[in-house]
Amino acid sequence: MFGRLFGKKKKKQQERDEAAAAAWYEAKSAFLETVLGKEHDMVGHSVIPYYLGGALDLYYYPNVPGVAGVGIATKELTEEPGQEPSNRAYPAYELVMFTRHPLDLDQANDPDTPFGRAHQNMNAILNAMARYCGQATLNPHDTCEFPEDFDGIGGKCLILDAYSPLAESKQTGVGLMLVMEVHRSEMDFARSHSGGELIEKLKAAGRYPYSDLDREAVV
Repeated sequence: MFGRLFGKKKKKQQERDEAAAAAWYEAKSAFLETVLGKEHDMVGHSVIPYYLGGALDLYYYPNVPGVAGVGIATKELTEEPGQEPSNRAYPAYELVMFTRHPLDLDQANDPDTPFGRAHQNMNAILNAMARYCGQATLNPHDTCEFPEDFDGIGGKCLILDAYSPLAESKQTGVGLMLVMEVHRSEMDFARSHSGGELIEKLKAAGRYPYSDLDREAVV
């Protein structure tokens, strides 16, 4: 009898947890669309789920206001309200990267195409940064460099920025952190001056928020 009662309670709690997680996912998805525009109907699913140690699912945004190309975002860093990662800007956050190359999912796994190379690069960076976010507090204008022995992304330089509006993010409970690949000279400038100064230079040159490095450095 007691086993049946506890079993029913456990099942009801599990159902409540699943319903809460689904509601949070829907609210987060709706918020991301207010920032990034309409989400593409195709998702880059991982064979092994992220929470089991697999790769991230990737979500595509080809209609970002004021941005040519496509944004690629995560949705698995925060599976419930108030869950880390967090920083001084956001109570919780997901990650986003951008490329100028137009979305072409048929080429996503083809490194011989411009979008395929960009997609492969951003996929590797987002997966590495997602794990790192769970271990360290990363704030807007911080820089990051991957160790040389990281497969495919060793030595790459990044700068972070708050991408979604702070007030709306705090009200919703989740924000978007931009991960932007930069040239080494740009990262060195950010470290010797400030990340904020580099962000302003990138914006003034029309390079922000793209991670494409087929360009000249701004410093």
